This record gives sequence, structure tokens and C-alpha cells, in this order.
Amino acid sequence: MADYYEILGVSKDASKDEIKSAFRKKARELHPDVNKAPDAEERFKELGRAYETLMDDDKRSTYDRFGEDGLKNAGFDSQGPFAGGFGNLDEIFSAFFGGFGDFGFSGRSSDPNAPRKGDNLRLDIEIGFEEAVFGIQKEVKIDHLETCTTCQGTGCKPGTTKETCKHCGGQGRVQQTSQTILGSFTQIVTCPYCKGAGKVTTSPCPDCKGTGRKTVEKKLDIKIPAGVDDGSKIRLSGEGDSGINGGPAGDLFIVLHVKPSDYYKREGVNVYTKLELTPVQAILGDTIAIKTLEGEKTINVPAGTQHGNTLKIKGAGIPYVSKNSAKGDHIVVLAIKVPEKLSNEEKDLYKKLKQIEEKRQPVNAGR
Repeated sequence: MADYYEILGVSKDASKDEIKSAFRKKARELHPDVNKAPDAEERFKELGRAYETLMDDDKRSTYDRFGEDGLKNAGFDSQGPFAGGFGNLDEIFSAFFGGFGDFGFSGRSSDPNAPRKGDNLRLDIEIGFEEAVFGIQKEVKIDHLETCTTCQGTGCKPGTTKETCKHCGGQGRVQQTSQTILGSFTQIVTCPYCKGAGKVTTSPCPDCKGTGRKTVEKKLDIKIPAGVDDGSKIRLSGEGDSGINGGPAGDLFIVLHVKPSDYYKREGVNVYTKLELTPVQAILGDTIAIKTLEGEKTINVPAGTQHGNTLKIKGAGIPYVSKNSAKGDHIVVLAIKVPEKLSNEEKDLYKKLKQIEEKRQPVNAGR
């Protein structure tokens, strides 16, 4: 049979205060937010039975004399208030400890009067391929929260100030008594009227409705540097929502989405283009003008070029964002395209070429 004193970790002559303190400690160790062991729920229920029994004078006396069987024979519910599982247990904890925040799972709320930084904002914009390559100056619009100029962020109607909360006397916390199945418990909780601030706005500002901030549309000129890629981010400090209680403003993060090019394929700071050659050009070589990011350039295709060969134009690719003087390369991928239709003259020439090729081939002894 379970030893309730051992479960709680107290001596048999422990006071109710000692039992309560031990219960708080053990309950936190076994709560499912902390303990993921498969037997945590059963141990939690067992802890609840032990606590309920030892905190009740009649039950404790019966247990000390006859144990758990004595409780059953005396008509006491040996399952206790925790038999229903964690749903009921959470309700008991909320009433007994003032919610899990005061119990230690979430931590106490921060001072509502302390300066707080405003929220960061995100803005997604689309730019063209060559705008990303060369950089561009763009005007964007954002809606963000700014400190109300009418009340200067106080939330109060001009000429008025916040008043001390009558419910908590400016303390921000109040004493609350709750009736639970474990009895009557008194706890200190955040004042529900002033939300812990200790002061309330009785005459709210008509422009911001007492919030101290209002939504404003703002235009910004942003410089997009050369070489940015799809998914690049630009951070504008202090362009997010304004702070609270004099705190600093948040930041604005601009996320760039670069439209793909129909001509160029980008890989890092290099660009790739495809150049189709006729069989004659591949065989004899040629000088060809092609389009690059730096304008038209001439490249020399060597004789005997094979399908899939590449030619590199150094420094004609994408600028490095951190060092615009350095650039990647332009890679030209060569593809031999066989003509689908030939004139009679072309056919005759290819037939003559075939005859020449056949004469150059050694006789196949296997024929």
C-alpha cells in the first residue's frame, strides 16, 4: 500500500503548512508540462490523493490508524479529486495557485508599466530580375502603429491623466479568495481592472481610443542593393510599430521576391544562358555576338565544339552584395541543334560529307 507521507516527502508529524509546501514542490515536478514520463499522470493522481487525505483532519486520523483500507471502510473516496485526470487537476491548480503563471510554469507577467519595444513588421515586395542584379531605389507604403500625437502616447484625453485604480489601490494586484473542493484558498492575482498597471484611463484620447498608438500609412524610399537574390531581406531599424511606455520602435523587414528571367538562369553570382549552334558552326567554329548583363559581347566558338560544352565570360555575372566591384561569371552553355528541314542543295552537301566520312572509316571486318 502507498505511504502518503513518503509520497509527499514529509514526516508523520508534518504540519499542514509543511504538507502544502511539499505538495507544491512535488506537483510541479510531476505536472505534464514538466514531466514527460509515462507514469507521471498516475503519480500525479497519487500525489493528489495523499495531499487531500493529509490536509483533512478526519481522513488523516483514519489513515494514520488504518491506512488506505481504513479510508475505504470509513466511506471516504480513495480516488480523491484527481481521478478524472488532468482536466480536473488543472482547474484545482488554477484555483489553488492562482493559475500556472504563479505556480511557476509560465513565470510572472512583466511590469505592464515598463517600456516595451514595438512589434517588428514584415513587408514582401516583388522586383524584376535585372532590378535585383543592378539594384534600384523603390518607394513602398506600410501601415504601422505610431505614437499618438494627440495624447503623446499616454492614451489620455488632453488635459487629463491616468487615475489610481480603485480596486487595487495602485498595487496592480488584488487578493482573491476561492472556494474549491480542497477548501477556501486566498491568493494574490493580477488586478483584472487595471491589468496590473495600478492606474486606469478614465478619459481616453478620442484619436487613439486610449491605446496611445494609432495606425498610420507611411511612405518609405528604400535602396535595394545590386546583387540581391530571391528571398533576400532588408532590415530598416525603427520602422516597425512604435514602442509602448516610451519603449523603442520595432524594425521593418523587407523580403524580396525576384521574378525569374526568361533568358538568364541564376546560380549564386553566376548566370547561365543557352546558345544554339548549327552543326556547321560546331564543326568549323564561329564568332557570335550574344546578350550579357553588360550588353552585347562577342564570343569565339572553337572548331570541333561538342554538345553541352561551355564558354565562360569572366566578371560578366551578378555583383556580390557586400562587394559590388566583384562579380560572378556568365556561363554560355552550347547546344548543337540539328536542322529539321533541308534544301536540296543542303541535302547534296550533307550526302557528299557522308561519303567522305565513310571513306575515312576503317572497313568493318565483321561484314
